[in-house]
Amino acid sequence: MTQPAPTPAPVPTVEELEAQERRLVFRRFTHEDAWALGSLLVEMARERQAPVAVDIHRAGQQLFHAALPGSAPDNDAWIARKRRVVERYGAASYLVGARHRAKGTTFEESSRLDPDTYAAHGGSFPITVEGAGVIGAVTVSGLPQLEDHRMVVEALERFLARL
Repeated sequence: MTQPAPTPAPVPTVEELEAQERRLVFRRFTHEDAWALGSLLVEMARERQAPVAVDIHRAGQQLFHAALPGSAPDNDAWIARKRRVVERYGAASYLVGARHRAKGTTFEESSRLDPDTYAAHGGSFPITVEGAGVIGAVTVSGLPQLEDHRMVVEALERFLARL
């Protein structure tokens, strides 16, 4: 007997995405935290055989980068484009795109920003520190955008649960 295909998880609403950002906040974020979070994402990707690249930036400095088997130079370009959305809007790249979709438009149509420089596709999430706000971004590229977003959120949830 064949097993039915798993039902995909529902697409999160803007409100659910905003709640993720309110919940996933750091007390501090150090170089060591970047290494630990990045290493956790690499471990998760290896377990899933996910062909992704992982990147963590803080205040304009790259603190962590890894490219797993199956990833490509295009993933680094996507990382940069998604990270720029987080830096400009102070919100997850997927959330920024979802806000535009909720208004019946697209980011590309309504932002008037160069799509070669900015991509409101899932996978980049703000690193927010209590009392300081958004100080950086953690980004994954290589899977469909919602899966990139979910991988980052899962890693942040696991990481922050350890603190």
